[in-house]
Amino acid sequence: MMPPRHLVLWLPDWPVRAALGAPPAEEPVAILQANIVIACSAAARAQGVRRGQRRRLAQSRSPALQLIPADPRRDERVFLPVLRLLEELVPGVQPLRPGLAALRSRGAARYYGGEEQAALQLIGALTDHGYPGARAAIADGLFTAEQAARLAAPALVVASGGSQEFLAPLPVQALGDDEVTALLQRLGIRTLAEFAALREGDIRDRLGERGARLHALASGADSRPLTPQHPEPELAREVVFETPLEHTDQVAFAVRQTADAVTAALADLSQVCTEVRIDLTDDDGVISSRVWMHPTSFEASDLVDRVRWQLEGIRPQESSAERTGAGISEVRIVPTRVDDSAHHQPGLFGQGPQQRLHHAVSRVQAMLGHRGVVTPVVIGGRSLADRQLLQPWGDRVPPERDANLPWPGSLPPPYPSEVFVPPRPAQVVGADGLPPIVDARGVLSAPPAWIEQAPVLSWAGPWPLRERAWDTHRARLAQRFQIVDESQRAWLVLFENDAWWVEGRYH
Repeated sequence: MMPPRHLVLWLPDWPVRAALGAPPAEEPVAILQANIVIACSAAARAQGVRRGQRRRLAQSRSPALQLIPADPRRDERVFLPVLRLLEELVPGVQPLRPGLAALRSRGAARYYGGEEQAALQLIGALTDHGYPGARAAIADGLFTAEQAARLAAPALVVASGGSQEFLAPLPVQALGDDEVTALLQRLGIRTLAEFAALREGDIRDRLGERGARLHALASGADSRPLTPQHPEPELAREVVFETPLEHTDQVAFAVRQTADAVTAALADLSQVCTEVRIDLTDDDGVISSRVWMHPTSFEASDLVDRVRWQLEGIRPQESSAERTGAGISEVRIVPTRVDDSAHHQPGLFGQGPQQRLHHAVSRVQAMLGHRGVVTPVVIGGRSLADRQLLQPWGDRVPPERDANLPWPGSLPPPYPSEVFVPPRPAQVVGADGLPPIVDARGVLSAPPAWIEQAPVLSWAGPWPLRERAWDTHRARLAQRFQIVDESQRAWLVLFENDAWWVEGRYH
């Protein structure tokens, strides 16, 4: 069965465009992820920079290379206006990844009078709206259309039934599977034509279903279905003030109807909002934007509270009845994450204890302010003090330090139930009545015999804790010990700067 015709639109070097906010200029630019180049501008490629190069090699090829860290969320966020523009022109657009979108070509070809005309019309629309350099291709199947888009200038139509002939000279790297590609190259297979010439049964026996799927792609038999992205309903609401409002209470009162409109629009779709972005624009045109999360779902009063807290955050030293700085001329509430309201309905016999607790704590927070009620969160770090974060109730902001990453020198579980911030001085002495010391090699001069005037029953350590060795002013070297006294109290202690400190205690 012949794969359906697809139209693929590609904006080259999209991560670079998204990072710069405009099409790449003449300066060489590269996007880095884990010190590997994942995208670069045409100017960088002209100087020898390529995807997959390490940072030092890329900089040696282009000394003036501008390096920008990768940010997949940024790439997706900046690509959203492109998708909305395409959805206004043709139905059924599906984003494949930032910078690449696809749709069934049949409807677009009928509307614009042909496949090539449809591709050129979409490219022209993108150019008119500030996205020049787009390429488009139409072919049987998504894989063939994507490969053709990379060779288009600016549009390319692969004739129906001509996918295998078009794909034949392309290298096996076009399959996008590094492991299988490396195996094929070791076997002397360099092109898709050579791979497609192999027997499907042999490929399935050697590489399984994964290899069979890649073999089908190389043969031009791409049967992947296209799931169109339907335009999302417009849920954002905004209010514009003819006279900018200067007081927090005035703005909070004025946005009540807007908050009600947001929740009503969600209710019409049987949805609730679990994440919202609030944009505050002052009379100088400065926009203060923040994303708020909720442990359950937002009600209208919750949205008003977030507007109030965000205003207070602009000038935290001022009370809610004082000026917020420049007057606020516009408030925009944008639900960024929604959920089915059926998942948030109260129980048949009333609300459970967790729901009652949430409402009670939320009322206290409304009275005390955003940071009036906080909850502890474990984040990444090496010392216990660095691993605990108190964040406002209801916020689910991703921490700056991921606790799931490896942190050499960090304490493994179980953790102390009591943490002293900052660590307090400890009385640790040996049998001779003098505090033991740990030398530069981590050797303990004498076993600890007493801690906090209690005999030591057992102890373990030392375990080195090293941080910022490259910074002479902030470098840290400490030795950790676990000590159990005669009363079965367990202590986590540090030897640092020739002194003993209690970092935590187990209960």
